[in-house]
Amino acid sequence: MAAALGGCLALAVPAGSAGAAPADPVPAVFFGDSYTANYGIAPWNQDNLERFFCFRANEDYPTVATRSLAAKGITLDVQADVSCGGALVHHFWEEQETLPGAGLKVPAQQGALKEDTQLVVGSMGGNTLGFTRILKQCSDKLRAEEHGLLPGTPVDGDEPAATCHEFFGAGDGKAWLDQQFEQVAWDLEEMLDRIEYFSPDAKRVLVGYPRLVPGDTNKCLTAAPGQTELPLADISKDALPVLDRIQKRLDDVMKKAAADAGADFVDLYGHTGGNTACDGAARGIGGLLENSQVNPGEQPLPWYAHPNEKGRDIQAERVAGKVEEILNR
Repeated sequence: MAAALGGCLALAVPAGSAGAAPADPVPAVFFGDSYTANYGIAPWNQDNLERFFCFRANEDYPTVATRSLAAKGITLDVQADVSCGGALVHHFWEEQETLPGAGLKVPAQQGALKEDTQLVVGSMGGNTLGFTRILKQCSDKLRAEEHGLLPGTPVDGDEPAATCHEFFGAGDGKAWLDQQFEQVAWDLEEMLDRIEYFSPDAKRVLVGYPRLVPGDTNKCLTAAPGQTELPLADISKDALPVLDRIQKRLDDVMKKAAADAGADFVDLYGHTGGNTACDGAARGIGGLLENSQVNPGEQPLPWYAHPNEKGRDIQAERVAGKVEEILNR
C-alpha cells in the first residue's frame, strides 16, 4: 500500500475562446509509485531491465486518462511516464533501486521534468508512510517468507499481528505512525517545490489513493466471487477500521500538502467507498492475496491491494476530469 505535483501558466487559446481547452498539445509528465504505474495489470512495460521491476502497466491510468482526454479534444504531449512500483517520495529526487541487492536502479523521477512541461501528475506518499509495513504488522500471512517481494518488514515483528489495532493506537506504534506522517508531509512539500523549480509553468496535480476498506467491515468477511482468500486476508476485523483511519489520514495529509503548495488534488478516497477491496464484483481493488495479472515466473503475484482494471478506470476518469477542469480554467 505505493503513488504529486506553483506557478500558473495562462495557456494560450484563440481570441474569444476564454475557458476553452488549449488548442496545442500540452507537454505533460506523469510520475509516481505502484498506484500510478498500476502494478498488477498486464501487460507491463519491459522495455529495459532496470524498469522491469517497476511493473508499470502498459495501460496504466496515465495512458487511459490521456486517451480519454484526446477523445474530448484535449491532447497531452506526454514527455514521460516515470511511475515505478515501490517508489518513495524521495525517489522523486533520488535514484530508486528496483530490486534490492541486484543493482537495478532507475533515475530520479524529477529528471523527466522540462522547462516547457505544463502539466505534472501523479501519486506518492503511501510507501514513505510505510503502508506495506503497516499491512505486515497486521497480517501473519504477509509476514511469511513467500511475500518477500512486498517491501518492508513489520513495524515491530515481536508484536503479534492480531494486536495491531492496539499497537497503532498508543505507545511505540502510535509514535512511529506520527513520525511517518510528518515525513510524508515534509517530503511532499519538497517534491512539489521541486516540480515548480524545474517546470515553473506547470500545473501540478497530486493524486490521492483509492479507498481499501469499506465503512461496513462486515463486507470483508466474505471472499469475492471466484476467490478463496478473504479480500484483506487474515487481518482481523477490529484492525480494519484502524487501516481505514490511517488511509484517511494519509488522504488528508496529501490534500493539505497540495493546498499549501497551490497545487491541485484528486481525491480518490472520497469517491471509491463502493469499490473497496471488500466490495465483491464491484471491487476496484484486488484482494491482498488474490492473484493479479502479473506473472514474471511460474506463479502470478498477488494484487497486494492495488487497483484492478475497474479501479484503474476510476483513477483515469477522476484524473482526466481534474485535468480537463484545470486546462479549461
